[in-house]
Amino acid sequence: MTSDNTTLDASAPRLEADTLLDDPHTRIVVCCGSGGVGKTTTAAALGVRAAERGRKVVVLTIDPARRLAQSMGISELDNVPRQVKGVDESAGGELHAMMLDMKRTFDEIVEGHADADRAHAILENPFYQSLSAGFAGTQEYMAMEKLGQLRANDEWDLIIVDTPPSRSALDFLDAPKRLGSFLDGKFIRVLMAPAKVGGRAGMKFLNVGMSMMTGTLSKLMGGQLLRDVQTFVAAMDTMFGGFRTRADATYRLLQAPGTAFLVVAAPERDALREAAYFVERLAAEQMPLAGLVLNRVHGSGAAQLSAERALAAAEALTDRMAEDTHADTPAHADTESGAAPDATAGPAPAPDRAENNLEATGIVDLDGGKAGSRTADGLSPAAAEHATPTPASAAQLAAGLLRLHAERMQVLARERRTRDRFTALHPEVPVTEVAALPGDVHDLAGLRAIGDRLALNPTDTDNR
Repeated sequence: MTSDNTTLDASAPRLEADTLLDDPHTRIVVCCGSGGVGKTTTAAALGVRAAERGRKVVVLTIDPARRLAQSMGISELDNVPRQVKGVDESAGGELHAMMLDMKRTFDEIVEGHADADRAHAILENPFYQSLSAGFAGTQEYMAMEKLGQLRANDEWDLIIVDTPPSRSALDFLDAPKRLGSFLDGKFIRVLMAPAKVGGRAGMKFLNVGMSMMTGTLSKLMGGQLLRDVQTFVAAMDTMFGGFRTRADATYRLLQAPGTAFLVVAAPERDALREAAYFVERLAAEQMPLAGLVLNRVHGSGAAQLSAERALAAAEALTDRMAEDTHADTPAHADTESGAAPDATAGPAPAPDRAENNLEATGIVDLDGGKAGSRTADGLSPAAAEHATPTPASAAQLAAGLLRLHAERMQVLARERRTRDRFTALHPEVPVTEVAALPGDVHDLAGLRAIGDRLALNPTDTDNR
């Protein structure tokens, strides 16, 4: 692979990935960004690099895709951190990985904060089962819960979080407030009211004060669903405050100095527009932004040859080939020899078919055919094997390569313009560029290569 130098301007602040990973005060790194920009791969590569530099790391992915497990050589990830084998632990580090199971995490919260009978009632409640498996914001809320659990456990000194793939990835920040508002909201308090009043007074309140509302809700939700919701709310009554308390604590943890947000983007207009949105939103939420990882940046080992010069050279070669072809073509040529036919000559003798391995229908023995023999389609396989490229074919190849180079240089220029627009809008944001790999990342070696590129200095050269 040719040399691919990063293209960051000297004036742009640079994100020093190794400095971030080596800092013992960095305890949480959150990778966020739009879908398809390589967040999962970046999170895994950071985990591998940090572990091999001596940190005890756990990578938590919220992305339901299995790419993280596959790249780390693990058959399957679940809600329990699993150690990754094959990581160089000579520096004293370790790498673990897990994938969020939001329902299991919700179940663990219930089991940890309710007695056995109440926990059983909640876990078997149909409304709870729907809420824990698919309520809007539950996945992000449970990610916050799991992050809080990992941090409180203090078993790992670095937690790397891979957030969901979409613009709504910052629902990771909103979900605790949204779910907390739902659990503390007027609707839930109304449903809790009969249970809180209790006895006849409660029944009287339910029959008189809520008859119209429950009748409407029964029509909208169905009577059984409404009863399931009320049963769930009554069972969860003592736990609602805990949800809000833990969510607030995790939110403050994300704002703490030991946390670093990395925005991951591709050098494309839409992806960097989303990155700008993330940067602005994180600033508004007072979240500590470490910088931007610009992923899959293209490079060239012949950047001194511009697209314009390459195209001009390709056109010159094409014109020269056309001129040579025209000059070398006689006005009247015999098919084989190029000589004008002799009208006085008699008919040419028939070829010896046995000598040339020919029958009336064509070649009968290709392997035994003579190297100089021809078929209707051109040279025989034996002749083609020993044929050398003509000057015209070499020129065609050179022209094609020049055009490919021109396309690559146009891609580089477009990526540079897009990046420069972002850095002009956010000059304070440190940036690092990750050169594109020639293939997909599917193992630890690929993750190490990404990690190397994350830490590459602008003046360094990648000769892999």
